[in-house]
Amino acid sequence: MANTSSAKKAVRKIAAKTAVNKARRSRMRTFVRKVEEAIASGDQKVAQQALKDAQPLIQSAATHGIIHRNNASRKVSRLSSRIKALA
Repeated sequence: MANTSSAKKAVRKIAAKTAVNKARRSRMRTFVRKVEEAIASGDQKVAQQALKDAQPLIQSAATHGIIHRNNASRKVSRLSSRIKALA
């Protein structure tokens, strides 16, 4: 357990940042899941709109260091190629 006041403050800061990161990651995953559900339903129009909504969240997660930027690009690329395959 933290003994010094600075260590206690660090613990508080880490807990706050962890909560923010967890919320961002969860929100990103929710939007990615919506895209995947739209792809599974086979409706290209709905899937494209879902990807349009999810893409900024994925890129934002990469900007904030929640996922690697290459991981974000790969996710968007793979989802968009799956949507194009529906045509």
